[in-house]
Amino acid sequence: GEDGYGNLDPKRKRRAIPGLEKYHKTDTFLSEAITLEAKEAITQSMKKDKPFFLYMSHYAVHSPFQTDRRFEENYKDSTRSRPSKSFATLIEGIDKSLGDLMDHVTDKGVAENTLILFVGDNGSDAPLGDNYGYYSSAPLRGKKGTCYEGGLRVPFIASWAQRGDQNKFPIARNHLHTKQIGTVMDIYSTILDASGAKNPQEHVIDGVSLRKQLSGKVNQNRLDHFMCHFPHSHRSSYFTSYRRGNWKLIYRYLTEGGKRKSKNPLPQHELYNLKNDPYETKNMALENRPKVNEMIELMNSQLKDEDALFLVRDDKFLKPALLK
Repeated sequence: GEDGYGNLDPKRKRRAIPGLEKYHKTDTFLSEAITLEAKEAITQSMKKDKPFFLYMSHYAVHSPFQTDRRFEENYKDSTRSRPSKSFATLIEGIDKSLGDLMDHVTDKGVAENTLILFVGDNGSDAPLGDNYGYYSSAPLRGKKGTCYEGGLRVPFIASWAQRGDQNKFPIARNHLHTKQIGTVMDIYSTILDASGAKNPQEHVIDGVSLRKQLSGKVNQNRLDHFMCHFPHSHRSSYFTSYRRGNWKLIYRYLTEGGKRKSKNPLPQHELYNLKNDPYETKNMALENRPKVNEMIELMNSQLKDEDALFLVRDDKFLKPALLK
């Protein structure tokens, strides 16, 4: 808070955080400031006897990695790099924030009726020693911004703030669900299901409630496919990845890597069996062309159904092409 979360530093003004003026020029770290504001928002909802939905999006663990001094002492003897130690303090800050919020809803008497969904927004980008760089999501391949599982898979934990009779439905305890995928698109449907709220008639729903999976069961009505369409420039520039069952296809629109030129051309098609090769070490595209082309047709069908945007080169749309 000393520099007003960027507001008091002209060089950082463009990315400054608004609405926290009362913490400016204090030693209140950002994670703590937004936690205090979140607690107050819950309190105000309770005073009005209204249910609340709290979307808590932390800035911590995103670069630049600043040290949360509340926990700095815990790592004074560590031989890790300075960014790694700063990152560790940020993790502790998020952990404390969640604990403080859980304590708050408990104190307000609504813990049994409060569903907590803890989720990452993208693959890891953590500065963790030997894993720093392309394998910071080890053992998965890739990291934030890539087309591989290390860039697409994220942590997801669901729990009632407190177990009890007021829980709307059971959530399996100490259960790791590995038999089906879930996506961020399912969160909206899950919240509707848990709260009993109705979806506006004109609003299209892309996801499916995770309620059955949270209970530890398999949802037989759930589709087994997932598509990530990214026709933009970043680490894995201009790609679409499509998963169906155990198979995953990656299609690159620019094999030279777009703005980030590659020394060697990248394969336009990559095919992996995630059951047998979860770390995506063996590209099976050339040895299984029928599967590649089957997946390309399914990919194109979904892209068409969803009116997807495409990269344009020489006044032409670039769309996934069959492997010849």
